[in-house]
Amino acid sequence: MSRPEHVSPPELFYNEREASKYARSTRMMQIQSQISERALELLNLPDNTHGLLLDVGCGTGMSGSVIEENGHAWIGVDISKDMLDIAATNIKDEGSDGDVVHRDMGTGLGFRGGVFDGAISISAVQWLCYSSHKEHVPKLRLKRFFQELYGALRRGARAVLQLYPETPQQMELITSAAMAVGFTGGVVVDYPNSAKAKKFYLVLSAGQPTQLPRGKDGAGEERPLFHPGRRSANADTVDYESERRGFRGKKRSRNEDVNIKSREWVMNKKDRQRRQGKEVARDSKYSGRRRKGKF
Repeated sequence: MSRPEHVSPPELFYNEREASKYARSTRMMQIQSQISERALELLNLPDNTHGLLLDVGCGTGMSGSVIEENGHAWIGVDISKDMLDIAATNIKDEGSDGDVVHRDMGTGLGFRGGVFDGAISISAVQWLCYSSHKEHVPKLRLKRFFQELYGALRRGARAVLQLYPETPQQMELITSAAMAVGFTGGVVVDYPNSAKAKKFYLVLSAGQPTQLPRGKDGAGEERPLFHPGRRSANADTVDYESERRGFRGKKRSRNEDVNIKSREWVMNKKDRQRRQGKEVARDSKYSGRRRKGKF
């Protein structure tokens, strides 16, 4: 299945038909809600505060609804007018404490300085790595976006950008552009061992460096982001490419001493699935036992 970024520009891909399909999808609602909740968790806003948050690439307003459920006001920007029409209708019908604005994040956000207490973006920023028009230069569009995002945040505020990089080079391009304008932070990876559940969050701070949150590993605990020795020259930047390089060429080893379908084999498989973020039945004395034959 082709990535949407390879099909057409976002303002054309998310047309009236696609926007309506997107808004009605219960699966999409569930996924967007989960990712948005995680982004707000990583934003680490003070308890019992009512902030104003920016939602970049807000779409039909699903992430905005999560922001509001957590007690904050929000302003969303998106390049798709059809997505924004649905978001505006939902805001009006529900009496929401939100608003939406038509913007191309690659040409600027257009907000006054220091107005937002934080920002989130769900599945949007990677679009800036693709050139849909002759005048679009990804590096320059990323620079403009991060410059305006940095300016719109109050000092010390965070931005959490969940994205789907196609290559390590894309992740490095995005991260480098953010650091070049003054942001500090790095990449948090949830469920790194799972092809489906893995999520990348670029956690940025508009001010002094802060301790980077930890990624989830699916075993009920949080895991350190990366080994300290694998950072780039900028201590606040994750050298994403070197992380990938460290795993290239390594072959998975198989423990030939473990019999397939044995109890040990079953327990190892369940542990691996937990690390991948999958739901796994609890362990018991019956785990790995063969069923008795049928009568």
